[in-house]
Parts: sequence; structure tokens; C-alpha cells
Amino acid sequence: MALKDDKYYRRRISTSYFTTVISMTLVLFTLGFFGLLMMHAQALSDYIKENISFEIIVNPNVKEADILHLQKQLDIKSYVKSTEYITREEAIKRLAKTLGNDFVQFLGNDDNPLLPSIDVRFNADWANNDSIVKIENRLMANKIIKEVYYQKSLVHVINRNLRKIGLVSLFLSALLLIIAIALINNTIRLTIYSQRFIINGMQLVGATESFIRRPFVVKSIFHGTYSAILALILLTGLITVALENIPELALLENTRNMVILYVSILLLGIIISAVSTWFAVGRYLHLRSDKLHLL
Repeated sequence: MALKDDKYYRRRISTSYFTTVISMTLVLFTLGFFGLLMMHAQALSDYIKENISFEIIVNPNVKEADILHLQKQLDIKSYVKSTEYITREEAIKRLAKTLGNDFVQFLGNDDNPLLPSIDVRFNADWANNDSIVKIENRLMANKIIKEVYYQKSLVHVINRNLRKIGLVSLFLSALLLIIAIALINNTIRLTIYSQRFIINGMQLVGATESFIRRPFVVKSIFHGTYSAILALILLTGLITVALENIPELALLENTRNMVILYVSILLLGIIISAVSTWFAVGRYLHLRSDKLHLL
């Protein structure tokens, strides 16, 4: 009879551990999925900002060598992502694509009113109105530059909307992290609850608090690691499927950010699990034996 009860008790503990790992896996996967969305949202934000057109129009009769020299000067600037020199002939071809060949033929080949220009793309951190105005003022001091053109209202609207999205995402991520910690903590507390009599028995034979806590915390670290690995496997599978169906997402991929996300999920699984177990075990270390039956 005692052997049968012992098997039943061991089966209950194994089931509770399995439930804990599965629950933590789902919570960490949800957290990782939201982190992935946040990461891609930031990458998309940077991509949009870095593709805002900023056109430097050069004065007529400026030598091509001077224009290319200006382009090289821009290329070495920390705020510039890329530049493209657009000749008068290239400019008229682009206009033809936009307005149609009939309109361009009406102008005539000898009356090309367009001037050569340099198309500039800024790094995302500099693609805002305040920074662009400062850069514009510096550029206008150059005598070969006739005009600097960009859509000020578009830049303002893009930055304003991206700022709002960023604040909402930050709030949701903080809320989700709190919910994840609460769910994992409650799951672990239930698991430790099923072993409260073991904790009490160890106390009765004279075990110290640190000695009692140690095996539970060590086991919880393993459970947190298993859960995080399973969550990352699911997340990797989701990313693979998404890339197969939407290849354009590859443009937003960033290896450094992916490594940070994976390491963060792994550390969260370990730290939350270990800390929750530490406090959950501590709760039963300070209870009298007669109160254990009342919980």
C-alpha cells in the first residue's frame, strides 16, 4: 500500500513539473512572439525613415567633377546612409516614367529644364525635421547647391505616427512582461504547494533553509531552461514559416537583434523561474506543521 501511494505521489510531482514546463513554454513563446513583433516594427520604422527622399539640386553650369566631389563628401558623413548622383538625362527619364513620354517630348531634348541633383538617404536617427533642418542649413552654405528639397510635412507625419506606435508598443510590452511574470510565478507556486509536506519533513529532520531551497531552485533553473529552449524552437519555426510565405520580411531581419531576443528569452525563463521558486519555497519554510493542512 505504501509503495502504491509512493508511486502515485511521484506521478503527481512529475505531472506538476510537466505542467509547469508547458505553461512556462507557452508564456515565454508569447513573450518572444511579441518581442519579435516589436523588433520588426522598429526595423520597419527605420526602413521607412531611411527611404525618405532628400534631394540636393545643383546650380546650372556646375562641373560634374564638383558634383561628384560633393557626393563623396556626403558619403563620409555619419548621418548619411547612401547617395545617388542623378544627371539631367537621368532626371528627364524619371520624369517620363512619372508623367509620360508625351509630356517630355513636348519639352524637347534641347530644352531640358531639369538640373542635376544628388538623392540622399539619411540614417534613421537623423531622419527627423530638427536634424534635417540643421543639415539643410549647412548644405545651403555651399555655393554649388541651388536648393534642398524634401517633403517636410511627410517627415513630420511619419515621425509623429512612429513615435505614437512606439509608445503604445512600449506600454504593451511592459504589461505583457508583468502578466508573464505573474503567470509563471503562480504556476511555480502551485508546483511547490504540492511538495509542501516534503519541505516540512526536511525541516523536521534539521535541514537548514538554504539546504532545502537549493534542490528546488536548481530544478527550477533546469525547468526554466527547458521551457525557454522549447519556446525558442517554436519561435524559430514560426519565423521560418513566415519567411517562406512572406519573403519580404527578410529585409527586416537583423542578426544582432535576433541574438539579443533569443538570449533575453533564455535568461527570462531561468531568472523568473529561479526567483519565483526561491520565494515560493520560503513561504512554506516559515509555516507551522499544523497549518500546512489548512492551505
